[in-house]
Amino acid sequence: MRAFGFLSFGHYGGSPAQGGLSARQMLHDAIDIGVGAEEIGVNNASFRVHHFARQAASPMPLLSAVAARTQRIEVGTGVIDMRYENPLYLAEEAAALDLIADGRVALGISRGAPEAAERGWESFGYTGSTDPRGADIARAKFDVFLKAIQGEPMTRAAAQPYMSDAAPHAPLAIEPQSAELIRHIWWGAGSRATAEWTGQLGLNMMSSTLLTEATGAAFGDLQAEQIDAFRTAFREAGHTHAPRVSVSRSVFPIVTAQDRMLFGARPGEGSDQIGIIDGTRSTFGRTYAGEPDQLIEELKADAAVQSADTLMLTIPSQAGVELNLQILESFARHVAPALGWKPNTEGPVQGDPVS
Repeated sequence: MRAFGFLSFGHYGGSPAQGGLSARQMLHDAIDIGVGAEEIGVNNASFRVHHFARQAASPMPLLSAVAARTQRIEVGTGVIDMRYENPLYLAEEAAALDLIADGRVALGISRGAPEAAERGWESFGYTGSTDPRGADIARAKFDVFLKAIQGEPMTRAAAQPYMSDAAPHAPLAIEPQSAELIRHIWWGAGSRATAEWTGQLGLNMMSSTLLTEATGAAFGDLQAEQIDAFRTAFREAGHTHAPRVSVSRSVFPIVTAQDRMLFGARPGEGSDQIGIIDGTRSTFGRTYAGEPDQLIEELKADAAVQSADTLMLTIPSQAGVELNLQILESFARHVAPALGWKPNTEGPVQGDPVS
C-alpha cells in the first residue's frame, strides 16, 4: 500500500440537539478534515457526490477550498455521477481545479450509484436515455468530456470573434486546459467488464465499494480479480504510463476505550454482505474494526488491498472533525506503516509501472 486517503459521504441533516449537521457545518468540517489529514501525512481527501439528498453534491467548490488550504494532499471524488453532468462545463471546472491544486486532483467519475430521485438526471435536463439506469448517456457524455480535457475542438469561432485572437470559424477547444489532467481521471468500476473498459481507455480505476457479482468468493478476492482484469486490458491496449488503482474499506483501529465503545464488533459487520442493487445480485465489503495487530493481519489477507496502490478509508463524516482525524491518525500511526505506507511529504504518488 503506497497511499491511503479518506472518502467522505458528506451526510448532513437531523436535529442539531442530537448532533445533526447543517449543510454549512458539513462543508466546513470537510475542509477542516482535509487540512488536518494533510498534517497527518494522508495522501488523499475524497468526497462522494449524490443529488437530491442531504449529502455532498457539488464537489468543485469544496475541492477548490481544500486545495487552496493544502499543498500535498490529493483532492478528489468518489464519484461524480456523469448522468447529471454537462461534459463541457465539467471539463472547464476540472481543468481549473487541477490548476488551482497544482496537479493534485484525483477525479473519480462513473455512471453513478442509485439516487434518491427517480431518473433525477432528467430534471437536470439530460433526457433521451433508453437505459433505466442511465448508463448510455453517462458513457456518451464521458466520451465528450475526455475529448474536451485533451484539447480537441468542441466548436468553431464566430465570423467575427469577440474578445478572442482566434481566426474566423477556427476550431475552438475548451479553456482552460491542464495538460496532465487526463492522468488524474479515475473511473469507478463495479464489474469486470467496466474494469476492462477502464483499462482500455488508459484511465485510473476506483474499484467500487460494491461489485455487481456474487459468486461466493470473498469481496477482496473478487475485487483483486477485477484489478487484474483492469491491468491486463490496460497493458494490452498499449498504454505505457503507470496507472493507479484504489479500493475503499471501512477501517476503525481500536486503540482507546472510547474506540472500543464506538467501533467494537457489531453483528454482521465483520463479514461481506450480499444484496440486490439496481436489480443485480451484488457483494458489499465488510467493516474492519479491531486492535492494530488484528487489522494488519486482516488487511494483509485482503487480496484487493494488497493489489491496489491506494486504500480509501470511508469515514463517518457526521461524527465531526476531531473523531475523524483521530481515526485517520490511528490508522496512520498504528496500521498503515506495517502495510508499506509512508507519510506523504511530497505530493501525489505515482502509479505502478506497466509490466
